[in-house]
Amino acid sequence: MKTAATLEFRHVRKEYDGAPAPAITDLSFAVGAGEICVLVGPSGSGKTTAMRLANRMLEPTSGDILLDGRSVMARKPADLRREIGYAIQQIGLFPHQTVAGNIGTVPRLLHWDRRRIEDRVFELLDLIGLPAEMARRYPAQLSGGQRQRVGVARALAADPPLLLMDEPFGAIDPINRERLQNEFLRLQARLRKTVVFVTHDIDEAIKMGDRIAILKEGGRLAQYAPPAELLMEPADRFVEDFVGADRALKRLALQRVRDIDLWKAATVRVGEPVEQARAKLAAADLDIMLLVDDAARPVGWLSETALQGERVRAELRSSAEPVVELDDILRDALADLLMAETQYGPVVDGSGAVAGVLSIEALSHALTTEPDDLPSPTELIPGEDAAG
Repeated sequence: MKTAATLEFRHVRKEYDGAPAPAITDLSFAVGAGEICVLVGPSGSGKTTAMRLANRMLEPTSGDILLDGRSVMARKPADLRREIGYAIQQIGLFPHQTVAGNIGTVPRLLHWDRRRIEDRVFELLDLIGLPAEMARRYPAQLSGGQRQRVGVARALAADPPLLLMDEPFGAIDPINRERLQNEFLRLQARLRKTVVFVTHDIDEAIKMGDRIAILKEGGRLAQYAPPAELLMEPADRFVEDFVGADRALKRLALQRVRDIDLWKAATVRVGEPVEQARAKLAAADLDIMLLVDDAARPVGWLSETALQGERVRAELRSSAEPVVELDDILRDALADLLMAETQYGPVVDGSGAVAGVLSIEALSHALTTEPDDLPSPTELIPGEDAAG
């Protein structure tokens, strides 16, 4: 089985008997192999309906859906669903089965042998960050976040090329929700599945999606685009209102500090000749100096009195706070600057050494960055590179 598959909706329509209007009128879009496509829109826009059409839990009235170029209508529904992972908001674990039993559901239906199923269960537990002893527990013995992880593991058990996720983190508290989002993006960076992800939350859509489909009432496609393009170039007033008036600020969640041009600081050390220190200001973007230790880690911003003698003294104008890391999301870095009531903060690399200075002006410039310059969601996982 392929790791990922393409998915295409071709003029799909879905009507229900007795309903005054179609749930989906005429829906067409394509998802590339290995991409996360997020379906988002107001209530009644057909998000979940579209997802259920993909695995034939619902049948289209007209049109076609292609999985890797082959119509899903040419497949037996039961066979099709065994090749498509499915994770839902309420998780839906079988309460009478252990974690191992739940994860092994689809492999058993596919007649895998017992040893292969057992190996897959422990492989997936490791992948989702749960200890092996969890395999013997029942869903009632797990926290909500743990149950949600097991639900994702069950959806991945048969290594499907397509994964459908219907508001999978919607019932989780905000702290665990963010953690689960980040963990899923780490998994996606490794697995590169094709994912269709339904949410009502535009912020979650922007964070999770490689491409976002905004649906209007009746399943009409308002815009289908990468998050940055959606934020910079909304197709119409509906999209503009749905994304929100703060869409420029939302773009800061799509970049890390290392993705923008940082200012250069004049970094000096205690005991350095003052004349040599002052000469560094000519090549710097700030007119004050940053004191660093012997490992080039920031100590604080120097006062003028520190430069009155022949050698630099450790007399500070202010501390180095906030210290920002290269892997910080720009939105979080901006929050740090605002909380500290400062216009700039030193940026450090993985070893803690100064790599530049982040300024409010540099952040303002980042808001005009072209969409093609922005990374994918799996490159925006806090504290990790895309390689995971």
